[in-house]
Amino acid sequence: MDYIKFLGTAGARIVVSKQLRASGGTWLCLDDANIYLDPGPGALVKCTSSRPKLDPTKLDAIILSHKHLDHSSDVNVMIEAMTEGGFKKRGTLFAPQDALSVDPVVFKYVRSYVKEVKILKEKNSYQIKDVIFTTPVKHIHGSVETYGLNFKTSKFTISFIVDTRFFPELVRHYRADILIINLVRLKPSHLDHLCLDEAKKIIGEVRPRVAILTHFGMTILRARPWKLAEQLEKELGLKVISASDGMMFEPEKWKKITN
Repeated sequence: MDYIKFLGTAGARIVVSKQLRASGGTWLCLDDANIYLDPGPGALVKCTSSRPKLDPTKLDAIILSHKHLDHSSDVNVMIEAMTEGGFKKRGTLFAPQDALSVDPVVFKYVRSYVKEVKILKEKNSYQIKDVIFTTPVKHIHGSVETYGLNFKTSKFTISFIVDTRFFPELVRHYRADILIINLVRLKPSHLDHLCLDEAKKIIGEVRPRVAILTHFGMTILRARPWKLAEQLEKELGLKVISASDGMMFEPEKWKKITN
């Protein structure tokens, strides 16, 4: 069964530091490939406390979209868990170059535990078992290298628009059946994060089968993200979901519903 498990929906420093939402990242099981995206604070704890429990030794890959702590703080412990303390060399780590070389977040000794380390670059394609994913465009997110992801499986496509300032090319680069958007801000700001109106514009132009909002900042939490999702769904005439901590999304079920 393919699924996307949200082990944390926290975005922005205050929400993460106060754990108003969990910050464990996202586990994807696609075409029998197990992938961990952005293991933030509490990733390992959320795996072991998940129901059903998620076994890190079953992971095929860990992906860092960028090196900010809410996306990468548990990458070393997850690599150790995936490789059983380094005694079983397995899995691939995908990360931008600056996560490994400039103020690196992945310890050098841990890198030897995985089978392979691959550097994420703009407009590149990668493979994890039968799953292909691409990094179509470099995001605008402060001074760190940041990449969104497009996954192609045997049954559907999934796009993750991770942290970024809005720019028009986002729409054409992230057309998919399932569109997942990091929504940190309610209103526009000088920060390099999407706000509600920008997410609405992207969803309205991409018109996915399902859009999922996640990675919420304080202003979004105060506005109740499930209510915002309902509002967008009504205005756009498209299915929009607000992710919750521990939510398991099964693409096949939604594909049947939206056909």
